[in-house]
Amino acid sequence: MDHRTLRPFPEGFLWGGSSSAYQCEGAWDEDGKGPSVKDVDPIVPGTSDWKVTSDHYHRFKEDIALMAEMHFNEFRFSIAWTRIMPDGVTENPKGIAHYHEVIDECHKYGIEPVVTLYHFDLPQALQEKYGGWADRRCIDDFVNYCRVCYREYGSKVKYFLTINEQNMMVLYNPERLTNEKKVWQENHHMLVAGAKAMTACHEMCGAKIGPAPNITAVYPATSRPEDVLAAMDWDQMRNRLFLDPAVFGTYPEALENFMKDRGVFPETTEEDFEALKNGRPDFIAFNYYGAGCVRYMSESEAQDAAKNAEGIQHFMTGLMSYPGMCASVRNELQEHTSYGMGIDPVGLRATLRQLYERYHLPLIITENGCGVPDTLEADGTVHDDYRIDYLRRHIRACQEAITDGVELFGYSPWSAFDLVSTHQGITKRYGFIYINRDEFDLKDLARIKKDSFYWYAKVCASNGKELG
Repeated sequence: MDHRTLRPFPEGFLWGGSSSAYQCEGAWDEDGKGPSVKDVDPIVPGTSDWKVTSDHYHRFKEDIALMAEMHFNEFRFSIAWTRIMPDGVTENPKGIAHYHEVIDECHKYGIEPVVTLYHFDLPQALQEKYGGWADRRCIDDFVNYCRVCYREYGSKVKYFLTINEQNMMVLYNPERLTNEKKVWQENHHMLVAGAKAMTACHEMCGAKIGPAPNITAVYPATSRPEDVLAAMDWDQMRNRLFLDPAVFGTYPEALENFMKDRGVFPETTEEDFEALKNGRPDFIAFNYYGAGCVRYMSESEAQDAAKNAEGIQHFMTGLMSYPGMCASVRNELQEHTSYGMGIDPVGLRATLRQLYERYHLPLIITENGCGVPDTLEADGTVHDDYRIDYLRRHIRACQEAITDGVELFGYSPWSAFDLVSTHQGITKRYGFIYINRDEFDLKDLARIKKDSFYWYAKVCASNGKELG
């Protein structure tokens, strides 16, 4: 629907940017920090590792000052479990002290910290000890870690996020092709851990807390009824599987039966579902980069496609498909970035509507951004009009959704400053601030303001009124 008049962004709306510890901090083994699974993961050939990244650990004061210059009133970042507990269980005073400094520096400038408790970086010690999330012991270890965070930071932080993009960790796990039940078991343990972490937060401090999956509307490739049903099914597996348990305490009905029919539904207990129902998120945080598009794919068609594919991952289109349910397809009606990511601000409005109409909880966007190579000009400038255009259109979609009646209280695009992308390294840049380094040449790591820096500063200062 077209509105004649758009509502303004609400007073106190949170404008900021996002980051994650392993992608920006560096200092991977300093001040008692232990290795995480990301530190020991194989690196994509041609990209850099996590040892230095953006060196935010040593330069956080400079970075936060630049955010204040952009008129941020919010900064979403993650705490590295391995700084707080290097082995996953033993406290590290230096790591605990570091995040006190980061949070205090945010408050110095009136910036609200939005703290992610887990952003992909499980302590390697727990992976080696019992297999990480595959083992139920990881639930208690995660909750104990969260309790330390609440004890230390609960009086300073108003918003905590439990687990970042749990669905991406699960759906992109190659083991889904060889040991599917194990993957769903890991997912179940994370769901229970997230619920217990929310309960502990409510018990220990006055902060609000919610999950932070990657969520998107799912389009059928055609109006063929089978494709429409496939889009409904993929919405259950890609989105609702990671929010229904957190909000309602139950798995999506059709998907639960589908998984049980294939013998891959996880082992659960009555206590698990009691924990899920007691979790009660205060809001939903979500990351959005473009809507999905699927067509129906039968199991027999999938088998034939797999035989002709260059590799099983190629056939699965990045593992974002499921034989007997759907196949992910490129939406040719969307624009795309140079990395093939869809540009779909209307899809963001649709996603906001679908989330709010189903869950009736306040929403905050914790990632949304344009990741492309940027060029540092000879005069020290970075002209990224493409990023400004991308963000402008998505912010306008947020305002349209607010006018629709969606309760949206924050927009925190990815990323506040350039960081090392999980698959494409530092070459794929998202930030308002250019970090002067290449994949293997650290240069001086200087912070350089892009054109988008000045544009977004006006957006934040005007509470979304100045988008031109």
